[in-house]
Parts: sequence; structure tokens; C-alpha cells
Amino acid sequence: MALTYQVVDLFAGPGGLAEGFSSFTDEEGARPFQVTLSVEKEASAHRTLQLRAFLRQFDEFPDEYYDALNEGQPLPDWSKTHEGEWETALEEALRLELGTPEAARVLDSRIAELVNLGVPTVVIGGPPCQAYSLAGRVRNQGTEGYVAEEDKRHFLYREYIRILKRLRPLAFVMENVKGILSSSIEGRLIFEQVLADLRAADGSPDSYQLFAVALDHEGHTVLRRTSSHQDFVVRSEHFGIPQARHRVIVVGLRRDVAQSISSATDTTGTTTGEPATVRDVLSGLPSLRSGLSRGDDAAAWRDVVIQQMDAVIAALEQAPGSTSDLLMSARHSREMFSAANDLPPRVSASASSISSECPAFLAAWLTDPLLMVTLNHSSRGHMAEDLGRYFFSSVFTSVRGRAPRAGDFPPALAPDHANWGSGKFIDRFRTQGWDQSSTTVTSHISKDGHYFIHPDPVQCRSLTVREAARLQTFPDNYLFLGNRTEQYVQVGNAVPPFLARQIAEVLHRALTNEN
Repeated sequence: MALTYQVVDLFAGPGGLAEGFSSFTDEEGARPFQVTLSVEKEASAHRTLQLRAFLRQFDEFPDEYYDALNEGQPLPDWSKTHEGEWETALEEALRLELGTPEAARVLDSRIAELVNLGVPTVVIGGPPCQAYSLAGRVRNQGTEGYVAEEDKRHFLYREYIRILKRLRPLAFVMENVKGILSSSIEGRLIFEQVLADLRAADGSPDSYQLFAVALDHEGHTVLRRTSSHQDFVVRSEHFGIPQARHRVIVVGLRRDVAQSISSATDTTGTTTGEPATVRDVLSGLPSLRSGLSRGDDAAAWRDVVIQQMDAVIAALEQAPGSTSDLLMSARHSREMFSAANDLPPRVSASASSISSECPAFLAAWLTDPLLMVTLNHSSRGHMAEDLGRYFFSSVFTSVRGRAPRAGDFPPALAPDHANWGSGKFIDRFRTQGWDQSSTTVTSHISKDGHYFIHPDPVQCRSLTVREAARLQTFPDNYLFLGNRTEQYVQVGNAVPPFLARQIAEVLHRALTNEN
């Protein structure tokens, strides 16, 4: 009989890592990874996490879940319809701020219970990344009185280490931003200390052996021993994720487990990361129109978009250099837009589909035939002038195969920003190209959407939460709770679940090999 592993998810966010691990099925069709404890401090992300903790207890989600979503009704009171499962979800998904005395008190009690169960354990998660990210470090340097040595976010991984020491798991998976590789305090690289602490998490200096997530020559995911820091960087687009997301992922195996692995072939997974593009995952979603930040209605929006399209065409006509290809495409899109009899809505009430070109495994992972609506798919309102810049950016990207930089914009379209020509915001308006992997979806998508413009010039908008979620490979039935800004943050901060599922597979191979 196959072993079951209890999973503890720290700094869980909306549950991207846990979704991948809990969804993995072995050769017998069983789900070997059971999430028994997950911890998140942010209220809306915790609500999302809690709902998913409830749903994954079922082989098939309850009919009441689909009925509510498909009919546009509030979710049921699960404590009345499924009391036992809801109580289990409340016990699993905890809202705690790791690193605080209160969190330590609650967690230590729960950890003692888990240890007493005697079930082999896997720990997943990673400390918050703001202090490590390059953008975060730039912001911190501009903050008066900021002292890196006193920023507790640098040391939240120590709470991760403390929990490892208490749980003594067979394995762990720690994720963080690439900036952690170069982050330092008092001239010392933080990552060197992180690796040393991870290796010694069971008391002795080499109690855990560390592995990188890599690909073999046939494109299968493997675990690989390495001495190079850069090897811990996982480039998601190489693993079938439609997004160029580069993150540090460290897999640790307890020494007694790792000793049974003689080579990477002992952990080789079956999934091949077939390349996926923005078109593969976004083209099947319902079209939407953007909105106006003031005085929005469909007729007003249409008039403003036509005005802005005409302004772009006029600017291209007057621009120096070779712009004939852009001008032709802009005129064509303008004709298509003005000829349309019906405008798309701002909120989708219809079902989504998936491109026939999308790799089959990813397509099956994303879609749900029981879902008759598209969740979390509503557009934002934008300033009128930004709609013109979105239109130009989408046209430019479709023609030139890359997003425009500040110098590519005709002067008449430049925003009234003092730093527009400084080089600091060279790609301020960035369209995601149809036939490429997207750029990294981050929590910044919650701000204004300028870095995440939809590739269709006629829709003239930034990406929705669902579009960002598809780029992150969240299944379509994954409902994000909270307001729209909070939903964007949840999606941007998560680990792509489809990548997590591949890590779960190779980790299971390692653990099965040991058994």
C-alpha cells in the first residue's frame, strides 16, 4: 500500500504550492500528499486558502459549489451543508503571522499533534519576498531610517527553519525570489546562510541534502545535486508554464532519504514541460471591454476608444521613422472596432474555453467542464489617455513581436511624467505578446495594470484576475476571494500550481525510491 505524506504549508498565500501537491496522483490513482496544516496571515488570501482546503477533501467538488457559481449566487454556508469537512478546513488553514509569539504558541501545539501522529511529513512554502526582491531593495534604500539588519523580513526564513527542526520532515520545498541570491547584510550573502541553515535543520551540519529542480535531456523534471547557487533558479517557462517566472526553489531531503538517490534519474518525473504561450491560455477566455475611470458606460467608452484610436493613428502619421507597419495595423484595428455592432461586457457571465493549441496536459489541468461561467473575470477602469497608450502598445507588440519601450512611443502619446525619458520606466506600458510566454506576474498587477496589457488591441485593457490566474496555471474552478485588488495580489504572490505539481511528482519519486 502506498504511503501518505502529511504536508505543512507555510507562508501559504492562496495555496499555489498546496494545490500542486494535493492534486498529484500516483500510479495507483491515489493522492499521496495530504495537506494537514497551512498558514497565511493576509485575511483575503486566508479565506481563499480556507475555501480550497474545504474543497480538496472531495473527490468531486460538491454540487452546491457549482450551482452557486453557475447561477451567480453566494456560496452556501458550508458549516451547515458539510459540517465535518468545513470544520476540518478551519483546523487546517490557520490565519497567523509567522514569526510572532502568538503564532509560535499556536503552531507549536499543532506541530506536537502532527509529530505524535507518526505520519511522514513534507514542509512547503517560503518566506515573504519583499526584502529580497531587487525592486524591494530599491524601495527600502529610499526609505528614511531603513536598516537592513533590522528588517524582520530578512529573517523570516529562521521561523521556517525553527519549524523544520520541530517537525523533522522527510523533505521540504522552499521558494523565494531570485533576488535572494544577491541580497546581503554587512557584506555577507544571505543565501549562503540560508543554505547552511537548511542543511543543518535537523541539528547536524549535513542533516539535509539540498537539490535543485531541473530538467533532463528529454525535458522531464528531475531533482539534481548542485553546488551552484544559480542552479536553484527555476525558469517556469521551461516547465510548461506560459510565463517567464524565475524563482529560487530549494528542495531538501533528509539525509537518510537522500542517501538512497544515486543519480537524478532516481527522481525523474513523467511530465514534459511542453512550451505554452499567452495565446494558449488566454485566447479561450471571454472578451471584455475595459472601463473608464470616470463616467463609464458602454456608449461613452466606445466614443473614448475611437477618439484614442484616432489620436494614435494621427500620432503615427506624424511620427518620424518607419511606422508604416504600425499605422496599417492600427487602422485595421480601428476599422474592426468601429464596425462591431455589439460591445463585450465588463464582467463575464459566460463559460471559457481553451485553445486547441494548448498542450493537452496543461489544458486538462486548467479547465473544468462543470463550470458554466468564468470566475474572477472583470475588467478595470482606465484613464482615457491610457486607453490610447494601451492601444498603441498592443498594436506595436502584435507587429514588432515585443512590447514598446518609452522611446518607441510617438511624442504625442507620451504621458506627462517627469521621469518618462529618464530610463527608469522604459517599459512602463507593456503588452503581453500572444505567441510568447508572459513576463512575471507579480503583485504589482494590483496597482494599475500598465505592465500587463491584453494583447488584443480592440479590447484596450489590462489583464483580469482570471487571465493572470491562467498565466499562473491556477485551475479555472479556483475561486479567489476578497476584493479585486486583493485577488490580484494573491495571484501575483503565488507559486504556479502546475509547476508545484511537477515538483510534487519528482519529490514523490525520491520518497518512493527511499521506501
